[in-house]
Amino acid sequence: QPKNLSGNIEIPASVSYKDNVYSVTSIGEYAFEGCSSLTSVTIPDSVTSIGNYAFEDCTSLTSVTIPDSVTSIGDSAFYDCDSLTSVTIPDSVTSIGESAFEGCESLTSVTIPDSVTSIGDGAFGYCTSLTSLNVKSKNSVYYSERNCIIEKKTKTLIVGCNTSVVPDDVTSIGDYAFEGCESLTSVTIPDSVTSIGDGAFEGCESLTSVTIPDSVTSIGEWAFSDCTSLTSVTIPDSVTSIGDRAFRGCDSLTSVTIGDSVKSIGDRAFVYCTSLSSVTFEGTMAQWNAISKGSDWNYDTPFIEVVCSDGTVRVG
Repeated sequence: QPKNLSGNIEIPASVSYKDNVYSVTSIGEYAFEGCSSLTSVTIPDSVTSIGNYAFEDCTSLTSVTIPDSVTSIGDSAFYDCDSLTSVTIPDSVTSIGESAFEGCESLTSVTIPDSVTSIGDGAFGYCTSLTSLNVKSKNSVYYSERNCIIEKKTKTLIVGCNTSVVPDDVTSIGDYAFEGCESLTSVTIPDSVTSIGDGAFEGCESLTSVTIPDSVTSIGEWAFSDCTSLTSVTIPDSVTSIGDRAFRGCDSLTSVTIGDSVKSIGDRAFVYCTSLSSVTFEGTMAQWNAISKGSDWNYDTPFIEVVCSDGTVRVG
């Protein structure tokens, strides 16, 4: 499609070519990508799928009508449609792809219909105005509680928003669950949770406080990266691994306490934590030295020693 499409577009149900008539059954990959002057789109009932990146970077798109015929919304289908204020996902849709609505900064609420059985990682990441998450009551795979979307079988919280409160029975914070929730200021993780997924709180730039319970055993890659207001963090004794770039770019972080069960610290785990002046390890110097540490795990940080239970270890 040409990139100069603008205004309101109604996609036809069929097209003619060389005396033949063809039904329009899908919106192809990248079909309207970068049509920055497109303001609204009506999709006909003949369409069953919206392809990957179909409307990516349609930054003026405020309205889209998705018909009941559509069963799948592809990866990054509406990525960075930052003027989209609302979207109705019809009861026919069964799958929503990875990052499908990521960067839709004006989107305030989402309702997942009963038919959806698959929601990809980061489907609503960086939806910075999102305050309301709902799942219809007859959905067999997901449910909503306290403005969270949770997978029933695994009790994994897969989508959160700025007003979410993590329910007490959640067992894991899924990959990219709270990605880009820029107005989230604090979060308490209940002691039912055993893992914090990759990118779980990435880009939560207003997050000043997080409580990690003793039940958590792993912190994923990029889990708290670019949480630029986070000033201190205590990693409990239950945690055995800190993922690559887990706290990357937390430039207000001044102190970290690491429990004595940690066995690995990933590549660049604390890179660009430019205010980090105090690191305490609750085990011995020998235990600290035995930890597997990734490349540049403390790159561009001001601290030069780790305080252990029986002395200090120089790391600068």
